[in-house]
Amino acid sequence: MYIHSFLSKKLSATLTLSALVTALSYSSVALAQTISGKVVDQKGQPVHSAVVNINGTDQIFTTNEAGNFTLSGLRAGSIELHTTAKNYAHNNQYITLGQTDISNVTIRLSPSVLEVLDVYATPLHTSTIESALPVNVLSGDDLKLKQASTLGETLKNEVGVHSNFYGSVTSSPIIRGLDGPRVLITQNGLDAGDASRVGADHAVSAETSTATQIEVLRGPATLFYGSGAIGGVVNVVDNRVPTSSDTIAEWLLQYNDVSEEKQGSFSMQTGNENVAVHLDGFWRDAGDYRLPSDFDAHAHEEEEHEEGEEHEEDHEETPSHLANSASKSNGFTLGSSYLFDQGFIGFSYGKMSRDYGIPGHSHDDEEEHDEAGHEDEHEEEHEEGTQAEMRQDRIQLLSEVNFDHAFINQLAAKVAYTDYQHQEIENGAVGTTFTNESTEIKTDLYHQEVNGWQGAWTLHYKHSDFEAIGDEAFSPPSTTESFAFAWLEEKHFDSVLLQLGARVERVSITEKGDGMDLSAFEHDEGHESEHEAEHDEHEEAVSFGKQNFTPVSASAGLVWNYQTGYNLGISVAASQRAPSAAELFSFGPHIGTNTFEVGALYSLEQEGDEVHVESSWQKPEIETSYSLDLTWRKFEGDFGFVISAFYNHVEDYYYQQDTGLIYETEHDHDAEDETAIEEEGLPILVYQQDNVDMYGLEAEVVYQISAPFKVSIFGDYINAQLSDGGYLPRTPPMRIGSVLQYQGSNYDGEFSVNHYFEQDNIASLETKTNSYTLLDVNMNYYIDGFGNDLVVYAKGNNLTDEVAKVHSSFLKDVSPLPGRNFSIGIRGSF
Repeated sequence: MYIHSFLSKKLSATLTLSALVTALSYSSVALAQTISGKVVDQKGQPVHSAVVNINGTDQIFTTNEAGNFTLSGLRAGSIELHTTAKNYAHNNQYITLGQTDISNVTIRLSPSVLEVLDVYATPLHTSTIESALPVNVLSGDDLKLKQASTLGETLKNEVGVHSNFYGSVTSSPIIRGLDGPRVLITQNGLDAGDASRVGADHAVSAETSTATQIEVLRGPATLFYGSGAIGGVVNVVDNRVPTSSDTIAEWLLQYNDVSEEKQGSFSMQTGNENVAVHLDGFWRDAGDYRLPSDFDAHAHEEEEHEEGEEHEEDHEETPSHLANSASKSNGFTLGSSYLFDQGFIGFSYGKMSRDYGIPGHSHDDEEEHDEAGHEDEHEEEHEEGTQAEMRQDRIQLLSEVNFDHAFINQLAAKVAYTDYQHQEIENGAVGTTFTNESTEIKTDLYHQEVNGWQGAWTLHYKHSDFEAIGDEAFSPPSTTESFAFAWLEEKHFDSVLLQLGARVERVSITEKGDGMDLSAFEHDEGHESEHEAEHDEHEEAVSFGKQNFTPVSASAGLVWNYQTGYNLGISVAASQRAPSAAELFSFGPHIGTNTFEVGALYSLEQEGDEVHVESSWQKPEIETSYSLDLTWRKFEGDFGFVISAFYNHVEDYYYQQDTGLIYETEHDHDAEDETAIEEEGLPILVYQQDNVDMYGLEAEVVYQISAPFKVSIFGDYINAQLSDGGYLPRTPPMRIGSVLQYQGSNYDGEFSVNHYFEQDNIASLETKTNSYTLLDVNMNYYIDGFGNDLVVYAKGNNLTDEVAKVHSSFLKDVSPLPGRNFSIGIRGSF
């Protein structure tokens, strides 16, 4: 009932707003005119299947075999023709349309060795070579080639992007060393609505197998998405809400041997003149993945022993597979749209589930075997380990209405409702349940050109109701609500595109219930009777109520096409972020990271061997980032490159400081032991604020050696230091790689090498990570006569069976990347 009522009200409001905008902004209709012409290459040969679009409208035409196009029903004035085609750089051409038709327009496209793709993650039109901020886009065959079971693993080889690899079951992308609440994961521009920003063991709900495009904005994107995007955005684009009734269908089947993973996916779209429908689905089943043959699961344990300390000489046999790394997932989406001359309005409903093990963690590891013969039972429990079950239902409503003769020329509205649940199951019983019920509404109002300026106003509302219930509910129930207004403008000054923007939002984070019971931390049984009165003081729950923040962000960027085929992008931004509920209120053991987390609103004090926690007198501050990005591009001809440098100074940066203290997880120690801090248990991490400086370099160089051969070289480097000179934990190491591609008539292939350098710029109590090199290969064979496209393919990953420990992973010492892996598959479309 709630969903139906909510969507009905939103739909009514959207249509009412559309009618109001039309009524207030309608002007006298100018005579409709026509523009026609031809798209050709540098040699004057026609370019077929090029897309010609009038920027800011839904007017689109695809050229025929002769390269011809016709756009009709246009009004007098200045218009921008935006033309795109595969293997060509984009072309923007300005035409002033009077009272007569214009014919014989010639649009000349230049070849580009770089793939140039449009970006949907920003309100204003842009592409991968027209953005002041660097952008990664995976689409088409490239996306199908790199598609993996998790979003992080799909994107991990993109320049400036790494993964927080969590034993293959969950992996989120890291952008320039930032992840968690600083990197927003969106689906068609709306928050994914899961709990992946809270813990590394929570899977990202956005599915890659049914996506048409994945976009990564490297750098602060707070103007578009709010404070949760201060480090960047990953936008997963799909056709769940269809905008066309063209009949399209795609399918895929794949198997790999490293985890015996079997997967399948399909998507289809069809319809008639006014109604379009979409259906997609996926299924995936994987077992525990095989470890590299040289991996010693006990090596890191031996390194932790002090010299002269006695320990077992004979370890159990090193396992060949990573225990508890199996997973199963499936889902489907049904969507439909009503298409009309001025735009569309549509909805989609999607449901997905993912069941997976949580490697590297089991409470049973710490239990002692009794002498009554319970050892076999314990081993059986340990094999089962801790499991996670994720479920999500998601409803989306998207609409776009164009007004040809009004000051407001386009209204774009997006609505999403998400019901998410994540349960952690131990020994068959639910230990902890995480839920997140979220609602998001976003409306963009685009205006007609004014003195060359084009822009949009954005109204944005988000509400999230998060709850964690159970033994390891490390964060209390809370609601987060935000209202925001943003204004973006851009203007061309000859060869320079200037972009300006500002955003202000109000964020309220409310802790629900009675708060957290601090007595859980006072677990010293030796002092229980002696300090009973003192403990009683801590048994009262501490609650912080509502916390309000007002982040303000502004940016200026320009793209200067200083020479044909070259441009320079510069972006400066001041961005602010409100802390997340977990960063403020956390207090308890976190199963995903094997740590005991203490939020920024608490103060931790140590007195001798005892540790006390109380509410902090310090008010949490807004995190403020001052960033500078420089991007240099060459995108025409047989040689191209994109080189980016960035500097980011962050004041009041929230991070987890390892205190060096241990929270004991068992209460059966000797009563005479008066120590509240033992060698066994969970490391205590406290959220603190400090100033941070981050800088780095990213580069990609591509050269078309000959018609069939192309080679690319890429690399990235990140340095992240606190104001006192210490390093941030889990910062990805420097990386360099190369890819050699061959494109034949019926088959193609590529061979890639990626080298990750040793990471010894480490935080306090963190260990360094050795270097490693990964070799991968893939081959595609195209079969004619079966639909539009039928491809049989094979992939090989980590061909040398290298032991590769991911420094940015919480489980780097127990779950390296999988060993040598071969995949085979078949995909097609019609």
